[in-house]
Amino acid sequence: MHDRAAPATSTAGQADADVVLCDDHPVFTDALGALLGGHGFVVRAAVHRAGDVVGVVAAHRPLVCVVDRHFTDGDGLDVVPQVRAVSPATRVVLLTADRDPDTARRALAAGASGYLCKTAGVSALISTITRVAGGEVVAAVPAPRAPRAPEHVEAHRLAGYLTPRERDCLAMMVDGLGTAAIAARLGVSATTVRTYAQAVLTKLGVHSRLEAASFAVRHSLLDTSA
Repeated sequence: MHDRAAPATSTAGQADADVVLCDDHPVFTDALGALLGGHGFVVRAAVHRAGDVVGVVAAHRPLVCVVDRHFTDGDGLDVVPQVRAVSPATRVVLLTADRDPDTARRALAAGASGYLCKTAGVSALISTITRVAGGEVVAAVPAPRAPRAPEHVEAHRLAGYLTPRERDCLAMMVDGLGTAAIAARLGVSATTVRTYAQAVLTKLGVHSRLEAASFAVRHSLLDTSA
């Protein structure tokens, strides 16, 4: 167990620029972890349940903990003060698909150092994590009824071409399932799954299953309320 006297002033090349990722989409944490590695961070762990967040933070005491808002077993907003209690030096970034300014205010009041909508994109997320690691408080508060960005509208237009089976296949890609697991879930052959997957890539205009999964999470394509 160790404590930090103060957050690092920069991240690149520093051994203590470590992060714990908490999001219920394994493919998203895998992709984000790879990107953070290129920006001088070390990802100590990734968890996919709200109930596991406090334990992993207590075990690793990272410089930054990125927490998704919505988990299948709880609300990430409720986890923020628990993380701060178990590791006061850890700076929390709450990541959410919500566009409610009140959520940002509640997150900061709970002790978060950063707040960002997933739709802001990966570059904005990397920037937020880097700035928070350097000691800043970063809250990109959205307008409550801001019009959707053109790329978000286009993403949903493309997703509209997916068949129900292709949407099921995309959802399982987001969950990190491979061909065999998807085939078992859908009760079809591996060849059929590959056909569905290729259709998803073609219709969304992406080149890999990882890119398709990240695209779906970023634009909330599987969220019926989006």
